[in-house]
Amino acid sequence: MKKFIILCLFCVVFKVSAQEDRVITTAVPFLTIAADARASGMGDVGVATSTDAFSQQWNPAKFAFAERKMGFGISYTPYLESIITDISLLSASFHNKINDRSAFALGIRYFTLGEIELRQFAGDPGTLAKPNEVAFDGSYSLKLSQTFSMSVAGRYISSNLKLPGDGAEDSKAASAFAVDVSGYYRSREMAYREFDGRWRAGFNISNLGGKIKYDDGGQENFLPTNLKAGVGFDFIFDQDNVLGLTTEFNKLLVPTPQDFNNDGRIDATDNDEYQKISFFEGVFKSFGDAPDGFSEELKELTWALGAEYSYQESFMLRTGYFNESDFKGSRKYFTLGAGFLFNSTQIDLSYLFSTSKVRNPLENTLRFSLTFNLGDYFYND
Repeated sequence: MKKFIILCLFCVVFKVSAQEDRVITTAVPFLTIAADARASGMGDVGVATSTDAFSQQWNPAKFAFAERKMGFGISYTPYLESIITDISLLSASFHNKINDRSAFALGIRYFTLGEIELRQFAGDPGTLAKPNEVAFDGSYSLKLSQTFSMSVAGRYISSNLKLPGDGAEDSKAASAFAVDVSGYYRSREMAYREFDGRWRAGFNISNLGGKIKYDDGGQENFLPTNLKAGVGFDFIFDQDNVLGLTTEFNKLLVPTPQDFNNDGRIDATDNDEYQKISFFEGVFKSFGDAPDGFSEELKELTWALGAEYSYQESFMLRTGYFNESDFKGSRKYFTLGAGFLFNSTQIDLSYLFSTSKVRNPLENTLRFSLTFNLGDYFYND
C-alpha cells in the first residue's frame, strides 16, 4: 500500500506519457513549471522577455535592467485542479537594484501535494502526511555593457515526497544544490520607418548540480538541468501602444533513456547503466546520445511563441503557444493572459488550453500573480 501511494505521487509530479519509452524524466520537475501568470500567459516564455518581478525563474540577468529600485511578486498556480483541490505551486520573489549596473534577487518556490491520509488496513485510524518540495534562490546580476548583462544564481532544493515509514527509520527529505548561469541582451530603442523598436535576447543554463537521492544507497535522480534561449522584438508604435513578440527554445540537459544492452526494451539493467552517468557527463551526453540520432535530438527541443500587447503600460493582453514532440511528452497548448497595473501594483492572470491528446495537469486552470514595484526609477537608455 505504501509503495503504491509513493508511485502515485511520482506519477503526479513527474512528466509521464503513455506509450512513450524515451520521455526524459527528472526529479523535482516542479522547477520547470511556469510559476507566474505573465510568462504562463505567453506560452511559458520568459528568458528573453522584458524584466519583471518573476525573472528569477526565467533569467535573473534581466534584473540589471529593472526600471524600479525594488520589486516583489507572489504567484499561485493550482495543479490538477479538475481532480483534486489542494495540489498547488506557490512562488514569491524579491529583487533590489544595488545601483544602475547591478542587482540582487531572492526567491522561493513551494510545491505541495496537500494532505494524504495513509492507511494499512480498512480499520486503521490513518496517518496524515503532507508531501512537498521547495526551492530557495539567490542571484546577482551585473551589466557588462549598456546593452548586455549576466547573472549567477544559487539554489537549495528540498524534496520531501517520501511518506512516513512504519519502522524505526522514518523517511527524510532529499536535498540538493544547483546553480544557474544566464545572460540578457536589450538593445537601445531604434527608429524604423513606421515605428520604433527594441531587440531582446537571453539564455539561461539552470539547475546545474549533482543528482538528488531519497534513500541511503538508493537510486540517484537527475535534476532538471535545462538550457533555454530566446529572442524577441518590441514594436513601439507610440508612447501608448507597444507589441512585444518573443520566441524561445528549450532543451533538458539530461541523458536520454536507452537500451544499453540491445535487448529491445529498457529494463532494470539499462536503468543501472543510466544511473552510472554523472550529472556533469550527462550535460554533454544530452546533445548527442539520442538512439535515433540527430532527428531525435531535434525532437527533444521544445519551442514556444509569445505575444504581449501593452496599452499605456497599464493594461496588457497576452497569448502564446507551446509545443513538444509527441515522442517526448506531447505537451502542446495555447495560453491567454491579461495584466492590470494600478499605481505600483500589477495583477496578472493566465489560462491554458491543451491541444494534445495527453491531458495537461494545468489545462482549464486560472493562474494568478501579484506584483509590487517600489522605489526610484532607473533609466536604462
